[in-house]
Amino acid sequence: MKMLKRWGVLAAIVLLAATVAVPQGGEVTPGDNLIVEGIPKIPASLAAEVGRYTDFRSAGLTSWHPTRREMLISTRFAETNQVHQVKMPGGARTQLTFFPDRVASSSYNPKTGDYFIFLKDTGGNEVAQGYRYDLATGNVALLTDGKSRHSGGVWSTAGDKIAYGRIRVQSPTEIFLQIREMNPQDPASDRQVVENKGAGWFTSDWSPDDKKLLVIEFISANESYIHEVDVASGEKKLLTPKSGTEKVAWGGAAYAKNGRGFYTTTDMNSEFQRLAYMDFATLKPTILTAHINWDVDSFELSPDGKTMAFVTNENGINVLHLMDLSTNKEKKVPPLPAGSIFGLEWHENGRDLGFSLNSARSATDAYSLDVKTGKVERWTYSETGGLNTASFSEPELIQWKSFDGMTITGFLYRPAAKFTGKRPVIVNVHGGPEAQFQPGFLGRNNYYLNEMGVALIFPNVRGSSGFGKTFLKLDNGFLREDSYKDMGALLDWIKQQPGLDGDRIMVTGGSYGGHMTFVAATYYPEKIRCALAVVGLSNLRTFLENTEAFRRDLRRVEYGDERDPQMREFMERIAPLNNAQKITKPLFIVQGYNDPRAPRSEALQMVETVKKVGTPVWFLMAKDEGHGFVKRKNQDFQFYATVMFVRDNLLK
Repeated sequence: MKMLKRWGVLAAIVLLAATVAVPQGGEVTPGDNLIVEGIPKIPASLAAEVGRYTDFRSAGLTSWHPTRREMLISTRFAETNQVHQVKMPGGARTQLTFFPDRVASSSYNPKTGDYFIFLKDTGGNEVAQGYRYDLATGNVALLTDGKSRHSGGVWSTAGDKIAYGRIRVQSPTEIFLQIREMNPQDPASDRQVVENKGAGWFTSDWSPDDKKLLVIEFISANESYIHEVDVASGEKKLLTPKSGTEKVAWGGAAYAKNGRGFYTTTDMNSEFQRLAYMDFATLKPTILTAHINWDVDSFELSPDGKTMAFVTNENGINVLHLMDLSTNKEKKVPPLPAGSIFGLEWHENGRDLGFSLNSARSATDAYSLDVKTGKVERWTYSETGGLNTASFSEPELIQWKSFDGMTITGFLYRPAAKFTGKRPVIVNVHGGPEAQFQPGFLGRNNYYLNEMGVALIFPNVRGSSGFGKTFLKLDNGFLREDSYKDMGALLDWIKQQPGLDGDRIMVTGGSYGGHMTFVAATYYPEKIRCALAVVGLSNLRTFLENTEAFRRDLRRVEYGDERDPQMREFMERIAPLNNAQKITKPLFIVQGYNDPRAPRSEALQMVETVKKVGTPVWFLMAKDEGHGFVKRKNQDFQFYATVMFVRDNLLK
């Protein structure tokens, strides 16, 4: 989809990893930006010991040059990910942007390629601003207002304009999303196209004549709609029905090249997201992937409109597909390593399909597929700290029965064969909760496997995506504790496994995974040794009251409305914060000071409460981070502290 060329913020959390931490006097000294409480002094010898595992890099495709076979990528050589240029497969990575904060996306002008646009926030606050980078001079120009939150950045067909989003907060209960257009070479041309109530609106594509836009209205993971907006008048037309008892989720949308219809994904009459074509004359979906009983995660239409590239999620493994749209038959795709595939983008030449890929033994790198010859080329070769990744553990699909007989699945990584006997376990819960752990490169986590002999388990409890829309809703509202019980059932399952030590379990996770970590510490203290929560939610009621206003309605669909007395009482009853007296095992809490999603108040109130209980608690907060640590120095210190926490509390 063309929407993949838009600006975007990577909402990635660096888990179990993590300013400069400089060894002085035999110790690692935290930077002034770090708030450190309860963490013992970290010996410099530990930093040296784990050093190679902090030197992994990754590189993801962000944009093809429109006339040359070159690309922009996102990778890190200093503190944060920045924009780099690569001119050939395996070629040098030339850094173009140099900011203290991450630049996670970039997009060439699709016709001239003489400049690119990008989005960047400050200190992880997600108040993103748009910029233009001129390749001839290296000059950077601010495009947006410098104060509002921005998203989007879809290029017009003619390549002379972008459509993007700006959030306007009128009051805590009145949030609006403005869809705007601009010529990036003339920021004064910026104008509002239409303003919509609510923050869940995203521009997806321009019509072939640039007179209309396809816009997604996102209500929740189970409900969304597609509208068409007249660019001149701002008039909006609903293309997908809102009637009926079944809530339907519609994915991104892309116009057909003839303008007579559009492509999208939908779970209408299905458990899974399927690729579909909608004709404007009938607005009836024609399902193109009825033969595939898995979610279509993403798609991208070729420049000539004749071929569709799309990625399916098959038991957590991504599979790349090509479809001839004249026959709706699939074309042969050469085998790729099992792992995650994302960031599909066609080159304007119509034969090079770019994407990013990672697997258990390879960090994320940029690739291209020549769809005419089937040749796959690797454009970047990210460093792995000098370690032989061929020996890294590969994932094993596991399953267990929960309290109600439902089968829950996850992935187990076993430690190196040199470790014998029952192995301690780290259970790492993904965020979301409308997300899924998909096997891929574990980065620093490989240290626990290879050097500490710790097994890693990544569960997909109910409420995870990728298993159908019914499974996705099984933890909503008053069903929240059912997902907690899935965690309890996993802890019991571990105890029954001959190669795993059920008496030595640590639970960790970020965001909602941090909430599940707090849950494990309060619901199952007798089943774990310790817990590490990263940007976690300690009370769903206080979280909803303090998270950024533009996110509240979306989160209320998942967690329930805290303004309802019955739901409020339920949230208070199950809140880890209100059950902190049950926390008897050591707890480590990591937080970004500027986090707009899981506000720092969630961590601070838990730290203070656990202190009063008398349970050991470590606390680490970075003043220059948001929803997870993304700066190298902060990641390093978090990693050192985590290794020490595991040694002191899990291995002994």
